[in-house]
Amino acid sequence: MMIDCHSHLADAAFLEDVDEVIAKAKAAGVARAVVLPEAFFQFQDVMSLHERHRDFVLPGLGLHPVQMGGSGNFDRSVLLSDYTEEVTEAILTNQDKLYCIGECGLDFTPYYIKSPDDKLEQKEILRNQAKLASHLNLPLNVHSRSAGKHVIDTLEEAGARKVLLHAFDAKVSTALKGVELGYYFSIPPSVVRSPQKQKLVKSIPLTHLVLETDSPALGPEKHGRNEPVNISVSCDFIAEAKGISREEVIQMTTENSQKLFTKLSSQ
Repeated sequence: MMIDCHSHLADAAFLEDVDEVIAKAKAAGVARAVVLPEAFFQFQDVMSLHERHRDFVLPGLGLHPVQMGGSGNFDRSVLLSDYTEEVTEAILTNQDKLYCIGECGLDFTPYYIKSPDDKLEQKEILRNQAKLASHLNLPLNVHSRSAGKHVIDTLEEAGARKVLLHAFDAKVSTALKGVELGYYFSIPPSVVRSPQKQKLVKSIPLTHLVLETDSPALGPEKHGRNEPVNISVSCDFIAEAKGISREEVIQMTTENSQKLFTKLSSQ
């Protein structure tokens, strides 16, 4: 039983065939997938998908650090004005169905950061979501592009204890600080084409690794839609890098997922 700890199956890329995508994943041994939005307008799509596939979709809700701009693309830094009462109310309304808060985090890619205030607002929104997650006893599902150290420092200052750092792109030394704090790291299929992520896999103990796809992004090939079925690529790479069997990776990453997403352990 493999668990995809970070995906976006409610994305428009799956609008036409999400049922088939889920059926194919199940047939390949994927038992569950954590499904996340990036913006408030996607919240209902995530919850609706959960209602249709309760045995597979584990929903999370949260606000991503990159939001949709006037062009209709996700091309700007999140603002405090995006983190509305409606966002919090939707999370509180659905709290009994949620497995995590996310996708949240920091993204300091220069393209999105137009002023120092953008970084400050991202950090404030992450702190707010960390506080909410703690109140609800839910883990955080965290994005940290070009901001690995800032994310870990912000979460530590906020007292966050249950954290998944997805597709972490910082140095091994920074990741190991996260390990010391008890955080988990999810490995996407793109690990096969990323020397940075390969170093992470070799350096982070298996006790702190879980599997993810980030579908429809971060597939084993740079172009083309990624799907939960590709989680086996992550699994096989970890097994090879650690010199252990595929079965050991599946067992440990599943146990880690159940520790992180505590509602899973009761199912």
